[in-house]
Amino acid sequence: MFHIFQYQPLRLITQTSLSSMCLKLMLSRPVAFAQMWKSWFSSHSLLGKKNIILMGPPGAGKTTVGRIVGQKLDCPVIDIDDDVLETTWNMSVSEKLQDVGYEEFLEEEGKALLKFSASGSVISLSGSNPMHAAGMQHIKKNGIVVYLDVPTTVIMSRLKSKEMDRIVGLSPGISLKDILQFRKQFYKRWFDIRVLCGGDIAAEVVAEKVLGAVKRYQDSELETFISTRSSRSGRSTEEDSHKLYFSDVVTQGLALDGGLFVPERGLPKFTAEEWQSLIEATYVERAQAILERCIHPADIPASKLAEIIETAYGENFSCSKIAPVRHLAGNQFLLELFHGPTASFKDFALQLVPHLFAYCIPRSCNYLILVATSGDTGSAVLDGFSRLHDTDKQRIALVNFFPEDGVSPIQKSQMIGCQKENSWSVGVKSDFDFCQTAIKQIFTNSDFTGFLTVEYGTALAAANSINWARLLPQIVYHASAYLDLVHQGIISFGSPVDICIPTGNFGNMLAAFYAKMMGIPIRKCICASNENNVLTDFIRTGVYDLRGRKLISTFSPAVDILKSSNLERYLHLIANEDGQLVTQLFNQLENQGHFQLWKDLLGKLQQDLVAGWCSDEDCLAAIHSVYSTTGYILDTHTAVAKVVADRLQDRTCPIIISSTAHYSKFAPAILRALRIAEINQNPLSQLHLLSSYSALPPIHWGLLETLKKTGNGDHQVCAADMSALMSHIEILIQNHFM
Repeated sequence: MFHIFQYQPLRLITQTSLSSMCLKLMLSRPVAFAQMWKSWFSSHSLLGKKNIILMGPPGAGKTTVGRIVGQKLDCPVIDIDDDVLETTWNMSVSEKLQDVGYEEFLEEEGKALLKFSASGSVISLSGSNPMHAAGMQHIKKNGIVVYLDVPTTVIMSRLKSKEMDRIVGLSPGISLKDILQFRKQFYKRWFDIRVLCGGDIAAEVVAEKVLGAVKRYQDSELETFISTRSSRSGRSTEEDSHKLYFSDVVTQGLALDGGLFVPERGLPKFTAEEWQSLIEATYVERAQAILERCIHPADIPASKLAEIIETAYGENFSCSKIAPVRHLAGNQFLLELFHGPTASFKDFALQLVPHLFAYCIPRSCNYLILVATSGDTGSAVLDGFSRLHDTDKQRIALVNFFPEDGVSPIQKSQMIGCQKENSWSVGVKSDFDFCQTAIKQIFTNSDFTGFLTVEYGTALAAANSINWARLLPQIVYHASAYLDLVHQGIISFGSPVDICIPTGNFGNMLAAFYAKMMGIPIRKCICASNENNVLTDFIRTGVYDLRGRKLISTFSPAVDILKSSNLERYLHLIANEDGQLVTQLFNQLENQGHFQLWKDLLGKLQQDLVAGWCSDEDCLAAIHSVYSTTGYILDTHTAVAKVVADRLQDRTCPIIISSTAHYSKFAPAILRALRIAEINQNPLSQLHLLSSYSALPPIHWGLLETLKKTGNGDHQVCAADMSALMSHIEILIQNHFM
């Protein structure tokens, strides 16, 4: 693991007990040292000399849970309020608070914490301890801080039946809810592990969750990744010893055998109570809770992950709800995924992934990110990587390949306008499938990648949805949409929903299926295709057949795709992780242009997925119909999903339609759907014309600003030739890094 120095538990060890020999090994061979460290830690007890430090708001159950954990570990239990503060002050906490007042109380509490030390104990903090920085830094040095995250409404309900004179900060004009909300920022700053606690969860259950979370924190060996084409039974001892972790797969992107990375032990599963504890949470809070369980803290500590998530979804989105759910008609709801800076669902991953990538990669190497796009990914990835810190831009650059004549005029203008000093767009005289296949071939060309590393000190990486990190943020918004319906009272938790997604590369659909696996009650995932309906045929028949198929240019270009990369991950999953079968299927697809699933696999697939497709004519008709009846304008991809949802839903449960892009990105098609006779070819003029309709939602702010800046911006154009693409890559490396 490249950033082993950033792992908080390791920092504690190096500061106190590493010999000079170990320190030398850490500096010279970080991967070998990481393996030695993990081996050492796994041979020790769960606690050792460290403390388990329970943190959370008053009423979270820290004292009770602490006693149970202490009993299970047969170790000392210390309650800061009762055993430290009241002993030190020789008076009760409430008396001290009344005596000195709020601000002085926090200072006195912090001073007492600074004088306190313990090892091998379970410590229950007071609710206000985390508000004293120096005191928390002191106690955290020899402990693992576990945050008991209890919903605010649950805490308020619990405290109603208790004396409230010990709530620090409570006074006339300041509500308990305000205090609890204010304190969350301090809890988030200090915790190493979060334990989600629902309303009726027993203390015994919370204690077990704490112990499980601490064990996971100490042992990242369980969270390794494999290729979809690897054979467990045929792996060598050497392959088993070279384990890959989240930071490795983010950096590497594509497996050396041409497969895609997946977690070896699958994704974490949330209980119903854990999901329900997130119903009141904001989108950012939900993202933090979900991604913390998918990314081991040895790769990215919780505090750093929180910082990255808040940066990604802070001021960059125009809607405070980030991914709002809007009622469309009947039992249909729209999940609006276009409020990011480049107006498509790709922003959810690509505002986040650049920061994950910058954190995970080694500092000793430059990286060039390769991206292939059918439209929306291009501007999103260019914008995302342009927001990195300047120091990161110097060592991370990006080149975006897109079909020169296969995207909308506005999409092309966006990609040109989003170019920055470390990122470029290159139009390729071919289609998206060529661009995507070319990138895969470049990654598996060891002669070329080795040459770039030796000659220029530059490694290649991928930011397409073939990169595992791209999928995780998409899981979040599917889960969040369901929780929003519960929060709005549309459904109760546990009631099923269907999800319909316009599908090209299968990443968005796969993320919805992953959300289902993690515990979100999704019944059916409906795959909506345009006239490039290879996925629809495959889901209906089990035959993936590209023979004789030509890519058709449609009004929904982001799903003008014939080879759906992320389908490989799904097939690997339902085939019980049979890498040999996956290799056989996709080699046959590559060499013969088709493959067919066995009957039992097709049966599994059809339990999860249903599919339909939509013509351009029906797409435009749907846009016109929805606008006429509701005043809402669908983009062309969402219209494809709407048509398919109308045909396939059985109306026995709500259906969430993923609205994957803002309609203003496809202005010519939208104006045609609205039956405007004369359409100006200038993209900016088209947007101004659309804005005159006063429709919902309004014209996208970020898109309008980008087009105003674009003017006659330039971009490079490349022939559909592997040698030409590789030459472009080498020249860009020379110009940026040398």
